[in-house]
Amino acid sequence: MRSPRLAFLELRRFGRGRLPRAALVALLVLPLLYGALYLWSFWDPYGRLDRIPVALVNDDRGATVDGRRLTAGDDLTRELLKSKVFDWHEVSAAEARRGLEDGTYHLSLTMPADFSRRIASSAGDSPETSALQVHTNDANNYVVGQIARTVFSEVRAAASTRASRSYLDKIFVSFSDIHDKTVEAADGADRLKGGIGKAERGSRDLADGLTRAKKGSSELSKGLSRLHTGARSLETGSQQVADGTRALAEKINALDGTVGPFLRKNEKSIGDSARQVADSARTIRRTLGTLVEQAPKTAEDARSASTALDGVHARRCDEPETPDDACADLRQAKEAAATAAKTADDVGTLIADNSGTLKKLDARLATLEERAQALADRAPHLSEDLDDAVRKINKLNEGAVKVAEGAKKLRAGIGTAGTGASDLDKGVGRLETGAIDLKGGMYKLVDGSGRLAGGLHDGAERIPDYDKEERDRRTAVMADPVQLTSRPLHQAPNYGTGFAPYFIPLSLWVGAMVAYMLIPPLNRRALAVGASSWRIALAGWLPVAAIGVLQTAALMAVLHWAVGLEMARAGGTIAFLFLVAACFGAIIQWLNARFGPAGRILVLALLMLQLTSAGGTYPVQTSPGFFNAIHPFLPMSHVVDALRRLITGGDLGPVWLACAVLTGFTAAALALTALAARRRQVWTLNRLHPELSL
Repeated sequence: MRSPRLAFLELRRFGRGRLPRAALVALLVLPLLYGALYLWSFWDPYGRLDRIPVALVNDDRGATVDGRRLTAGDDLTRELLKSKVFDWHEVSAAEARRGLEDGTYHLSLTMPADFSRRIASSAGDSPETSALQVHTNDANNYVVGQIARTVFSEVRAAASTRASRSYLDKIFVSFSDIHDKTVEAADGADRLKGGIGKAERGSRDLADGLTRAKKGSSELSKGLSRLHTGARSLETGSQQVADGTRALAEKINALDGTVGPFLRKNEKSIGDSARQVADSARTIRRTLGTLVEQAPKTAEDARSASTALDGVHARRCDEPETPDDACADLRQAKEAAATAAKTADDVGTLIADNSGTLKKLDARLATLEERAQALADRAPHLSEDLDDAVRKINKLNEGAVKVAEGAKKLRAGIGTAGTGASDLDKGVGRLETGAIDLKGGMYKLVDGSGRLAGGLHDGAERIPDYDKEERDRRTAVMADPVQLTSRPLHQAPNYGTGFAPYFIPLSLWVGAMVAYMLIPPLNRRALAVGASSWRIALAGWLPVAAIGVLQTAALMAVLHWAVGLEMARAGGTIAFLFLVAACFGAIIQWLNARFGPAGRILVLALLMLQLTSAGGTYPVQTSPGFFNAIHPFLPMSHVVDALRRLITGGDLGPVWLACAVLTGFTAAALALTALAARRRQVWTLNRLHPELSL
C-alpha cells in the first residue's frame, strides 16, 4: 500500500466518531488560538497608550521674567492634556503617591514648584536646569515604565526646546542692542575725533607760543642778569661814595676847628684826596647812566613775556572743551613771569620815581667831580673855602647815603627779578618740551581716534541686527538644531506585524507537536505489513503535513481578515509557511519516532532553544554567546528572517536561504525517520516493556 493512501487512512479514522472529529478540529484550531490570539492581544499597544492612567502633578508656582509672567507648568499641562498620550489625571502630589502605590496610576509626572523659575534662569546670569520628575512602579507593570521613559524623553526634549528658544531669543535681542550701542559708540568716536583734532591744533599753537615765550623769557633772564650786574656795580659805587662822603664829612666836621692849620700843612694830601673823589664821582655817574638806560627795556621785555604766557594760558586752560594737563605748570610759569614783570616794573618805577633824585645825584656827582677837581686845583687855597666846603660836604653826605640805600634796594629787586626770570625761563622750557610732546601725542591720538571710529563703524556693520521674524527663525533652528529624520525601509505598521514572524512559526511548531500527540509518528499498519522504511516514514509524515497546511491556511486567514495583518508578499508567505509546517512536522516526527516518549520532551527542549536563539524579539547579538553560536544552525532562525522579508518587504536572499535550509532539514528528518522505522521493525525487550510510557 502506497504512503499517500496510508496517510489518507490515518486521517480518515478521525471521522469515525464525534470525539475524533472534535480532536481534529481542535488540532486545526490550536495554532490559530496560540498565534492569532497572542498577536491580537498586543497588536498595537502604542496606539492605545491613552487608556493608561497617569497622574499629572503641577506644583509649579510660576515666575516673572522681564515683567512678564511665565507659567511653564500650566503651559506644559495644557499641551499634555491635548496630546492624549496617556489618560492624564490632574491630582496632588499625595494622591499621585497613593495611586502609584495601589495601582490606580501606572506612573506619575510631576512639575516641581521651581519649574518656571529654573526655565527663566536660562536667560539670566545664573542659568539652572529644570527637572521633570517621573515616578514609576515596576510592581504594577514593568513595560509601562519602559514606554514612559521613551515618551517622557520626548516631553523633556520639547520643554527644553521651549526654554532654549526663550534663552536664544534673549541672545539675538542682545545682538540688536549691541549693534545699536556700537553705532552710538561709532558716532561718539566721530565726535571725539573732531574734538581731538581741535585739541591737536590747539596743542600745536601752544607749542609755537611756548617756543616764542621761551625765547622771550631767555632774553628777559639775560637782560635781568646784565641789569643785576650793573646794579651791583651801582650799589658798590654808591656805597663807596656814601662811605667816602661820610668819612669826609666826619673828618671835616671833626677837624673843622683845626682844618685850617692842617690844610696849610697838608695841601698836597688834600689835593690828592680831592682828585680821588673826582674820579669816584665820575665812575658813579657812568654806572648810574647805564642803569637808567637799560631798566625800561628790561621791564618791557618782562611784560612781553608775561603777556605771552597769559595768552597761552588763556587759550589752553580757559576753554572747558579742551582741558590740558600742562595747565598747572603753565600757571606757575605765568605767575613767575608776572612776578618778574612786576619786579622789573618796580625797578623801572623806582628809577622813574627817583629820576629827579638821580638827576640831582648825577648833578651833584658832577658838581662833586667838578668841585673835587676844583678842590684839587684849589688845594693850596682850601683854607679859604673850608667853611663853605664843610657845609656842602655834609649835604653831599646825606644825598650819598640815600643813593646808596636806593642802589641797595634796586640791586635786591633786580636780583629777585633775575631769580624769577630764571625760574620762568626754566618753567617755560619745561612747558615747551611738554607742549612739543603733547603735540606729538595729540597727533597720534587724532590718528588713533580715526582708527577707533573706523573700527567701530566696521564692527557695527558686522554685528547682526535681527528683526522679530529673523529672530524667530534663527531661534527655532538653534533651539532644535538637529532634526531626526527617520526613513525606515519596509516599515512594519504596528507592533503585532513586527512580531508576527516570530509567533507564526511558534504556532506551527506547537500545532505539529500536538498533532503527533494524536497521530503516531510511524504508521502502525505499515509497520505491521512490513512496508519499506521510506514508505513508513512518509505515511507518518504526510497526515501531519496536510494538517499543517490546513493550520497555516486557517491561521493566516484569521490574521489577515480578522486581526489585520498585511503582507507585502501574501502568496509567497503562504507558500513558505506550507514548507515551514512540512519541515516542522518532519523534525518532530523524527524525534518522536527515534526517542519515543522521551522525544516529546526533546521537542519542547528544541522549541525553547529555537525561541531563545531566533532573535524574534531582540536582535540575537544582544543575547549571550551560547545563543549566538546556535542561532545559524536551527531552522526557526531562518524562518523568522524569511518571514520578515515576506511580510514587510525587502531582499529575498534570506527567503531563498531559508527554503534551502528547510528543505534540507525536511529531507534529513525524513531520512532519519526512515532509519528509525527500520529499527522499529525489529522487536526488542525494551519495545515489549518500555521504561517510560506517555
